[in-house]
Amino acid sequence: MKPIDIVITWVDGDDPIHKKKREKYLAGSNLQQYDDIAGTTRYRSVGEIDYCVASILRFAPFVNHIYIVTDNQDPQLDPFINKYFPENQIPISIIDHKTIFKGYEEYLPTFNSLSIETMLYRIPGLSENFVYLNDDFMLTAPIKPEDWFINDMPVIYGYWHYTFTARLMRTIGKLKKGHSAFKFRDSMLNAATILGKKASWKFFRIVHAPLALKRSLYERFYQEHPNLLVHNIQHRFREKTQYNPQVLFQTMMAVDHQCIVKSDKNTVAYLQPRPHRPKNFRKQMEKIYHQKGFLFCCINSLDQGTEEQQKEIVDWIKSVLHL
Repeated sequence: MKPIDIVITWVDGDDPIHKKKREKYLAGSNLQQYDDIAGTTRYRSVGEIDYCVASILRFAPFVNHIYIVTDNQDPQLDPFINKYFPENQIPISIIDHKTIFKGYEEYLPTFNSLSIETMLYRIPGLSENFVYLNDDFMLTAPIKPEDWFINDMPVIYGYWHYTFTARLMRTIGKLKKGHSAFKFRDSMLNAATILGKKASWKFFRIVHAPLALKRSLYERFYQEHPNLLVHNIQHRFREKTQYNPQVLFQTMMAVDHQCIVKSDKNTVAYLQPRPHRPKNFRKQMEKIYHQKGFLFCCINSLDQGTEEQQKEIVDWIKSVLHL
């Protein structure tokens, strides 16, 4: 089995130094009013990184190395790991933005996840086969290497989405609201546009789950298209012409039959705690309580939930991870 590394992006937006830095580059703009671009919830951390890492240590002990990519920060995981996983043998390294942006320092600091994700392949020593997680992802059951790579081919979870339908939905949304927020879907559409004929009528719609990727695919593509790398990393905050690099590469692999496509149905759980949507939250929780087979879970903006919603989710996480 080839080594499989894990890459996690993390930020503590309440850190006074990071907050001051962010506000400096927001000064004079109206970007902060847009949650999809620079809203505070995009940078807030309420301990999700602890459970993300804990889930890897608990359910994927075969992982070769865990890299946590940050902006001059440290999640201070040692006390947590020493308490619950004193026998852990998986090395954990903190990688600063300056390391992956070496040679492109003029685009730092950046507060843009799409920019950061574009440069993850430049982590020194990163294995050819790696899996990318946001810090609000976690594993919920024992994972085998074959859940991410089979015969050296990435296993990708999601579904094909019609390009025309996605563009129509974006147009309708703009007509209804008078403006078009830059959504997850839009960054995927931009990736499809780059791929041209390969994704002229459909693209692979990734879901909120760990993403299996190949470092060499990034290297080859950006050697051939350095302008697309610069285009995606030059924006300090999200910008409407940016593309989602994970969708770009997973669609490329899927079209060229260089990966194995699996449905995310009953594999990925999604929790979105919101005070104004209690019924929806209850439905999501009942699903994860009673439906078996989930491997992964995404907890979207835990900080936006009520105290009761946050407590219920954390209690569930602790029970799943045996903490």
